[in-house]
Amino acid sequence: MCTEQKHRADPIVTNDQNLDYYEILQISPNAEPETIQRVYRLLAQRSHPDNIESGDASRFRLISEAYEVLSDPQRRAQYDVIHGQKRHDRWRLVTTGRTAENDFEVEQIVRLTVLEVLYTQRRVEPQAAGFFLTELESLTGRPREHLEFTVWYLVQKGFAHRTDNSRLTITAAGVDHLEKNYQASLGRPLLRAHAGESVTADVTVS
Repeated sequence: MCTEQKHRADPIVTNDQNLDYYEILQISPNAEPETIQRVYRLLAQRSHPDNIESGDASRFRLISEAYEVLSDPQRRAQYDVIHGQKRHDRWRLVTTGRTAENDFEVEQIVRLTVLEVLYTQRRVEPQAAGFFLTELESLTGRPREHLEFTVWYLVQKGFAHRTDNSRLTITAAGVDHLEKNYQASLGRPLLRAHAGESVTADVTVS
């Protein structure tokens, strides 16, 4: 059983500046206090360490931290300033080296980029194989609002999977699909968030 506590409007302190508390609680930034409380209770009970079937101490700590901030009006207001600025800063498309012919082509490039990022992370750091959606924003240069469709597609196709702590990881099917399609076509540019450059890859993701 999870209990709620009163929290002071202390400065926000977190070990990970990229944490998205709204994403962790799986709620909208416009969620009402009642919604936040209801969702927190559900998620906390599910991940509480005392829950034999689905307990997850790490996940429970993340959920509790998110609730502590978002349930306090002053701390939530402070966080929303930071959260809103990050969303504003990332509302952009990275230069791809050429103008995409249409939205379908852009989406194919984004799917490819996300899969390759997840593929590389799985190979390099298998113990921390996933990324939060906010991290994918930074790595791909795509705003969260655009990435949500991409992530939905990859999950529905079985190419990616959401872990219990909301990270996105590549699946075996995703690895097979990416490696297979690396030989399928020529000249696909990948998005690069930081350098603002394009890199050509022999892939088509559909």
